[in-house]
Amino acid sequence: ELPEKLRKRLEKSWAGVFYGEFFTRLNEAPFGVLYADCPSRPNVPVNVLVGLEYLKAGNGWSDEEMYDAYCYDIQVRYALGYRQLSEGYFDLRTLYYFRERLSRHMQESGENLLEKAFEQVTDEQIKAYHLKTGKQRMDSTQVASNICAMSRLQLLVEVLQRVHRMLTEEDQGDYTEVFAPYMRGHAGQYVYHLKGQDTSEHLQKIGETMQRLLAELQPQYAQEPVYQMFERVFGEHFHVEEDGLKTKIGKELSASSLQSPDDLEATYRQKNKKSYKGYVANLTETCDPDNDLQLITIVQVAANCVDDAQLMEEALPNLKERTDLDTLYTDGSFGSPSADQTLQDNQVEQIQTAIRGRIPSTEKLNLSDFEIKQTETGKPTQITCPQEQTVAVQQSSQKKSFVAHFETEICQTCPLLQKCPTQSGKRDTRWHLRFSQEQANVSQRRRRSLAQQEEGRNLRAAVEATVRQVKHPFPASKVPVRGLFRVTCMVIGSAMTANVRRIQRYLEAKSKLENEQEMAQKGQKYSPERLTDSFLLSLKAVFSFGEQFSHRVT
Repeated sequence: ELPEKLRKRLEKSWAGVFYGEFFTRLNEAPFGVLYADCPSRPNVPVNVLVGLEYLKAGNGWSDEEMYDAYCYDIQVRYALGYRQLSEGYFDLRTLYYFRERLSRHMQESGENLLEKAFEQVTDEQIKAYHLKTGKQRMDSTQVASNICAMSRLQLLVEVLQRVHRMLTEEDQGDYTEVFAPYMRGHAGQYVYHLKGQDTSEHLQKIGETMQRLLAELQPQYAQEPVYQMFERVFGEHFHVEEDGLKTKIGKELSASSLQSPDDLEATYRQKNKKSYKGYVANLTETCDPDNDLQLITIVQVAANCVDDAQLMEEALPNLKERTDLDTLYTDGSFGSPSADQTLQDNQVEQIQTAIRGRIPSTEKLNLSDFEIKQTETGKPTQITCPQEQTVAVQQSSQKKSFVAHFETEICQTCPLLQKCPTQSGKRDTRWHLRFSQEQANVSQRRRRSLAQQEEGRNLRAAVEATVRQVKHPFPASKVPVRGLFRVTCMVIGSAMTANVRRIQRYLEAKSKLENEQEMAQKGQKYSPERLTDSFLLSLKAVFSFGEQFSHRVT
């Protein structure tokens, strides 16, 4: 019903790109496990529901804002395949039921269907635009859960209040005196009244109260989720010893301890002297310089106490299966002995911008100054010193490390002998260099890192902008949901929307270039943009003259 000019503009907008690059590519078949096989009422198309979830995350909408956009925004409706305002009505509860099915399937099978949809669509996009995937970059970022920041005392009081609400009316009456000190207002008010006081005595008293309640409520409430959370919190904050109950000090608390009763999976982490409560998101994207377009290939979300190297290990088999990954660019936090083994197993070379640990002294030679040749499994077989003496590498007698024997005649005349880490033997007068498998792996990662720095080309740096792009819809990096599954879905949705926007910008730039080339072939002097600017300047001059003329007549 729109005029032809507006209709064409709609087709070229983000809505048309979303429809073509996501909506029509999504394979709905995997979502069949969420629905019954028997004849029943028709459901809302899965690609509409998934599309709404992604658009909500990518634009930072609330559910109400998302639903209003679906009902009244022509671009959103066009992106989701509708061409008439009267089509496709459904109640918002339908989307809630869909989320519930997704969550239940995740709990039962461990499979996140929204994650699978992201990977399936992204793989098709990579194939359609002939993107090279051999080089990719990876980075992690902190994502906060939608929970209140609680002190330790406030958390324990809040848990006690929830235990009180769990009890039957009869039990609440029986325990009135026990809960009385903690039911005067909310947990924050309890802590506020203790401002400036030493809280250790209050923590001890709360621990004793918890210990009593755990024993007395266990027969009737052991299967209740609130009781199980209550039991977990008690174990995380208190020691039960022979001489009585003791409160754990701050350093004894685990990073995986409960941060809020509203999010049982959020964890605690300190990074760069800053505290975080929530999750970590790890993003990987293509970065081959020959690509005109780079796309995010995988999204991971985990408890924020999970190490970056572990996230890389988990992602590598998936990336290797789906793409042609052979070189991965990361920062210094993505390194560990087990990660080195996983990289070797998947035949992927890692290039880091820095290496964890102490920086080697420049006054002496380091193992990274030696070039080590390794087998496909990572076993060192040959080593070359900075003066280009090459010798074989052998396993030590105890098979726990490796040793290289350098010729005495060459080493004694070497100008780097005073700096060299090799040592002369007593029986065997050759100069020996001993190192472990882990040291060999670290040294070679350091060599690749230094070589990359010397080239002056940092392919990893741009991933910081990708992280910013994915987190942009969430103010202060705080997603409006709780729980690992929902947080994962939000980050995945934002990443998919970011990919679609990248494709849109690429297509716009490509179209603009084609138009300019066409104009050049026709011999036209001005590009469409310059013609438009000239027209606007002329129009402005006409209106300016009209205003002056009107003023003079008056």
